Amino acid sequence: MDTRNLFLLVALALAFISMDASHAQGQGKGNSKKAAPYDAASTHYDVLAPSEKGQERVLCRARGACSGKTLTCPAQCPERKPKKNKKNKGCFLDCSSKCEVTCKWRKPNCNGYGSLCYDPRFVGGDGVMFYFHGAKGGNFAIVSDDDLQINAHFIGTRPQGRTRDYTWVQALAVMFDNHTLVLAAKRVSKWDDSFDALTVRWDSETVDIPTDGDAEWRTNSEEREMVVERTDDTNSVKVTVAGLVELNVKVRAIGEEENKVHNYQLPADDAFAHLETQFKFTKVSDLVEGVLGKTYRPDYVSQVKRGVPMPMMGGEDKYQAPSLYSPLCKACRFKGQAGFASI
Repeated sequence: MDTRNLFLLVALALAFISMDASHAQGQGKGNSKKAAPYDAASTHYDVLAPSEKGQERVLCRARGACSGKTLTCPAQCPERKPKKNKKNKGCFLDCSSKCEVTCKWRKPNCNGYGSLCYDPRFVGGDGVMFYFHGAKGGNFAIVSDDDLQINAHFIGTRPQGRTRDYTWVQALAVMFDNHTLVLAAKRVSKWDDSFDALTVRWDSETVDIPTDGDAEWRTNSEEREMVVERTDDTNSVKVTVAGLVELNVKVRAIGEEENKVHNYQLPADDAFAHLETQFKFTKVSDLVEGVLGKTYRPDYVSQVKRGVPMPMMGGEDKYQAPSLYSPLCKACRFKGQAGFASI
């Protein structure tokens, strides 16, 4: 065989080897595990051993400028989940493009954006405070968007001589994809801080949130991860639905002094335990709806009367739902199929 033919055979052999390698490499990519489409960059990290001074550290895994960087909690808040939440701030490590560490209270701020507290008083995404009374026993869409629906169940009482109900939010149903998370305050006759009056249900099952270790419960689906973590020994949790929303939730009751000052005239056997909540939305559309949701629209202009003690928001007819678990109302936009749940 002459030299020219030998070189030709070698070239053909190398070409076939290159084709096989490319085919194998392509198969490997096709079978590799894809990252979750709604991976929450802010909390996408690996926990490292604490520093010598006991400050917690994480290695950021999120894509972007923060990837591969180590973030360390400051001395002012050395732990992500302090044991004494009422006295100590928690360390919030953000591995998103912000790439920052901050100290925050792990509880709802009833004067902050996205809050829902008291009887019920909201602070919208535009920073404007307003009241929405709904109706005793009613269910209303707080947020309704393509991928997220949050309904609230109202409890209340109407003392003699009053023309409207006093109302509070007793339960929330967070609907996304084909799931429903329910957070509800149990009925209690007398308030006791040591008694856990918070009920958590995932679809149709009751969830027991651990009180030790990380004190959290999490579940992963094909679409996203959902985490419920305790922020106090009882009656206080943080919920994270990756790529959609975070909620800080606390159960509280109406005390005797508060009952007298506001003349609620509550019955002796019911402390009207209810939820205080603050929402932080990761993703909403420009057409988001709901009592609170619409205040996050870029073109939203508040219609409530300012400068009065109780600026009122209407819309009960637009946002009333047939049940806590129904994504249907006149203005609702949710396109998912919520799972079944009950209190």
